[in-house]
Amino acid sequence: MAQFRLQGSKTLAVDMTGDSVKAKNGSMVAYTGQMNFKKLSGGGDGLRGMVTRRLTGEQMTVMEVKGQGTCYFADQATEINLVRLNGETLYVESDNLLCTEGTLKTGTSFTGLNGVSSGNGLFTTKVEGHGWAAVTSKGPAIILRVSQGTPLRVDPGAYVAHTGNLNRSIKSGAGWSTFIGEGGGEAVQVEFTGEGLVYVQPSEKLTIGGDV
Repeated sequence: MAQFRLQGSKTLAVDMTGDSVKAKNGSMVAYTGQMNFKKLSGGGDGLRGMVTRRLTGEQMTVMEVKGQGTCYFADQATEINLVRLNGETLYVESDNLLCTEGTLKTGTSFTGLNGVSSGNGLFTTKVEGHGWAAVTSKGPAIILRVSQGTPLRVDPGAYVAHTGNLNRSIKSGAGWSTFIGEGGGEAVQVEFTGEGLVYVQPSEKLTIGGDV
């Protein structure tokens, strides 16, 4: 089993003894030992993952890394957050998925959010199984818990990932704009209801829905 550990907050070190991981193409910054690198197509497992990404115009190129030694990964000096999955499903923006254990299955999931999150279209990346995943964020991510009766609203540009039994829906942010005296377009937020965890970064990406 590959061992994931952080080297500082912006570099992921993966110790491998013949194991394999899948990582964002070009994210390797150094390695020791013997490593083999293989480019994979589509960014998801199977034909469905490849087709849905082509339909939505989403581009995610990943590589398989296998070998003996330690491989180091980073992505534009962003912060790295380790997520341990024990049979749960992780939903994550494709730009924020840095690396997963080879035992984890990746694919696509329909969001129904009309592409307001980061322009990735109607689909988001889904990671399932048992093992480690490394997720990036612009600045240290905060993990917010959602429980029954206590919904959470997130700016779509600050959303990174979530786990648990959560439902997502679009809510108007016009009230916020009115409150601070700004006009010019209707801002939106993503509302999460149910039970689970949401990863939020302290930096906003450009979104279709507008700024809050």
